[in-house]
Amino acid sequence: MEDVTLIGIDLGKHSFHLHGQDRRGKAVFRKKLSRKQLIEFLATFHPCTVVMEACAGAHHMARHLASFGHDVKLINPQFVRPFVKSNKNDFIDAEAICEAASRPNMRFVTPKTEAQQVLGALHRVRESLVRDKVKTTNQIHGFLLEFGISLPIGQAAITRLFSVLAEHRLPVRLVSLLERLHNHYQYLVEQIAAVEKDLTRQLVDDDLGQRLLAVPGLGPITASLLSAEIGDGRQYRCGRDFAASIGLVPRQYSTGGKALLLGISKRGDKNLRRLLVQCARAYMQRLERHTGRVAEWVREMLMRRHSNVVACALANKLARTVWAMAARHTEYRIAVARTA
Repeated sequence: MEDVTLIGIDLGKHSFHLHGQDRRGKAVFRKKLSRKQLIEFLATFHPCTVVMEACAGAHHMARHLASFGHDVKLINPQFVRPFVKSNKNDFIDAEAICEAASRPNMRFVTPKTEAQQVLGALHRVRESLVRDKVKTTNQIHGFLLEFGISLPIGQAAITRLFSVLAEHRLPVRLVSLLERLHNHYQYLVEQIAAVEKDLTRQLVDDDLGQRLLAVPGLGPITASLLSAEIGDGRQYRCGRDFAASIGLVPRQYSTGGKALLLGISKRGDKNLRRLLVQCARAYMQRLERHTGRVAEWVREMLMRRHSNVVACALANKLARTVWAMAARHTEYRIAVARTA
């Protein structure tokens, strides 16, 4: 066991499969352990490199194992899949994790802190509540339309619901159902407001999140999610790598020496990408209030490109700016426009 330098762990809910190998890549052991047995085994094992896929429970396990002196690394599952040999089972997955981690150019995921995980959980809950709110509004619209009542798109079904029920003769049970949906909508609004308050309070104690609020277009929701996802930015080589990880760079399809760039790749976290694009659109809507090099660049782009293209380009620039602030621990400064 003393010659083991790399351990790959295939994470599970109750059981964990380990593959240990030496510095030459030769397999030394294979073990199947429970969660308690895994902790006890690695607590007394000599310090080495431990690699896992970045999936559910991986960040907590990485922090726990790092406290034992191990060098813990996380890999995106999509980078492990090509190294799975022949048929798939848990031990082969653990071996593939070791094989992927042995590649010199492999990209690793930085383990998240507890605060970052809490922010991520709050955002997922908020996103789920927002989807439920939209679904409830659409249901009210649909039920009213089935009885010949058409309302404008949006929250008109909520704001005008009781006046509509008073003006039209509808079945009693349908009225009761619509009132129940209205109460459910109000409950969702209250829950969303409570989650957003928690996000704001969590953001107060976050240094990076507070600095990101100075970036034009970024609000508390986007700033807190960026802080939770990017961390210290060390997992990205440069700002373009971070923008590429959330799909804000062109998808390349080149061959035979001919370069072909398509639309944005739309890879990575779609919620984060959507929020950055919305921040870019908010910036463009108030463009007359902004000054500096970025504002001039946006005005020049709007003269020759569609606003949707400019919004994605500005979202890319915002992503690069955020990475620079996280990686270099700097404040946002407005670049002064160049004068002729």
